[in-house]
Amino acid sequence: MDRRAARRAVTSYLLLGPSLIGVGGFLLVPIAVVGWLSLHSWNLLGGIEFTGLRNWRSVLGDREFGHALLVTLGLTAIVVPVQTVLGFAVAVLLARRRGGSALRVVYALPWMCAPVAVGVVWQWMFAPTEGALNAVLGRRIEWLSEPALALPSVAAVSVWTNFGYVALFFVAGIRAIPREIFDAGALDGATGWRRIRWLTLPLLRPTMFFVLVTGVLAAFQTFDTVYALTKGGPGGRTDVVAMRMFSEAFDAARPGRAAVMALVVFVVIFAVTVAQHRFFRNRTSYES
Repeated sequence: MDRRAARRAVTSYLLLGPSLIGVGGFLLVPIAVVGWLSLHSWNLLGGIEFTGLRNWRSVLGDREFGHALLVTLGLTAIVVPVQTVLGFAVAVLLARRRGGSALRVVYALPWMCAPVAVGVVWQWMFAPTEGALNAVLGRRIEWLSEPALALPSVAAVSVWTNFGYVALFFVAGIRAIPREIFDAGALDGATGWRRIRWLTLPLLRPTMFFVLVTGVLAAFQTFDTVYALTKGGPGGRTDVVAMRMFSEAFDAARPGRAAVMALVVFVVIFAVTVAQHRFFRNRTSYES
């Protein structure tokens, strides 16, 4: 390597330095610490004791953790498809309007609000006696304390919070499609639903892939909304994995078990992301 090439290499690494520091300090190091903590026992106050795989055996055989995983999968199965469909529908309407910046801001406002604040507002909306929702319906419904309704209610709040954010990505994707494609499709009779089915959706596959991946990640990390609305109840019907990890780490003072749970969730999310990537890999074109 000559002096000029070496200088370029040094310059490149110097430019990459801040990003590498961020990735190492906020991603790789925390993962390593969680992995180390999963092999130790600690009560947050006393000394740390190496326990090997005891935490792993305990967590993998824990029915409550298995239940929390199923609850999280159920929440994800409700939230991600509904917010994606609603976000796409809103995006199609917004993309047809000239300007529309104010409307896009309005739709994104719930996502920009603090999740705990959103949870407090919806707690009042769902209140059985003085709640706005029951007042409109004229009936007393226990939205958050009825086991069959608790998880759908939490999912509805998550969808309401996120679908406007999803719509912004679809709007950007739709507006990036060259107008000539739609004009050519119109000459061939691709209007209305046919235009959406055969032109818009296929060309939005990169955006769809991003929206679905980030939607799954956000659903698996749902904590603030559940904590503000139900705290995991009733009867554990909304006890998602983030709530279970919080309880293990701080209520039960067993961060080692919480670390194992975090790593298991990481593996599950990684597997789901790989599956999504494989599904979209041969169906996605990044060129119009």
